[in-house]
Amino acid sequence: EFGCQEDMIFCGIFDGHGPWGHFVAKSVRESMPSSLLCNWQETLVETSVDPDFDLESDKKLHRFNIWKHSYLKTCAAVDQELEHHRKIDAFHSGTTALTIVRQGDIIFLANVGDSRAVLGTTSDSGNLVAVQLTIDFKPNLPQEAERIIQCNGRVYCLHDEPGVHRVWLPHEESPGLAMSRAFGDYCVKDFGLISVPEVTQRHVTSKDQFVVLATDGVWDVISNQEAVQIVSTTPNRAKSAKRLVESAARAWKRKRKGIAMDDISAIVLFFHSPASCDQINSCTSTLK
Repeated sequence: EFGCQEDMIFCGIFDGHGPWGHFVAKSVRESMPSSLLCNWQETLVETSVDPDFDLESDKKLHRFNIWKHSYLKTCAAVDQELEHHRKIDAFHSGTTALTIVRQGDIIFLANVGDSRAVLGTTSDSGNLVAVQLTIDFKPNLPQEAERIIQCNGRVYCLHDEPGVHRVWLPHEESPGLAMSRAFGDYCVKDFGLISVPEVTQRHVTSKDQFVVLATDGVWDVISNQEAVQIVSTTPNRAKSAKRLVESAARAWKRKRKGIAMDDISAIVLFFHSPASCDQINSCTSTLK
């Protein structure tokens, strides 16, 4: 009942990094829902009194544009508020934010950073398949690298971390951020790092079973299809996120011996309950 709307739900995952990362993630997690709701309601009012606006022309596009505008406004405000937070030092710390709003049969996704949303859906042949819904915003993505370089930031890998591209200041070997978008991290905000979300939507059908939201610590060692299989084969839905997290933790120890385990968090949002299609079950689990 997000926004006191029976058909709406909000959920998100926030992955902090840096010395104050835990506090930054918690701050953004706490401020984003209320800020988004406020901006959404304001935007609804603004468009309803616009004499040039024709609601019947394209309701779906209109609804998407309202959420996109609300998210862009919210993320800008949250990042600005965080910069002036009296008790949190976010100069060398930050957080990702991957959030979903479900409104009826549409989900709106907003992604800042390198967490990922993966849909579990039934294919025409009857198999459960994984569909990636978001982009992992890594610094080596062409459009991200171009922006960072244009802002005089640098993108390269360390010798002992081949394949892990990071963002660096023009003349310093810091901060070495492994993502191109984040809240906080003001030390590199003038050098290409942004907190602008990519906002997308998807129509949920009867074939779509659930969506997994997880931090990069999961996706570093678990494939999209593996994650969907783990969730779908868990007898008790309420334990599916925990089982995914535990599977990722075991995979870290097996595949990345000697490397400190990354933060691992996951949420599983089910679209249809066994009893009723109107209910949604979600669960979350974290290993630090």
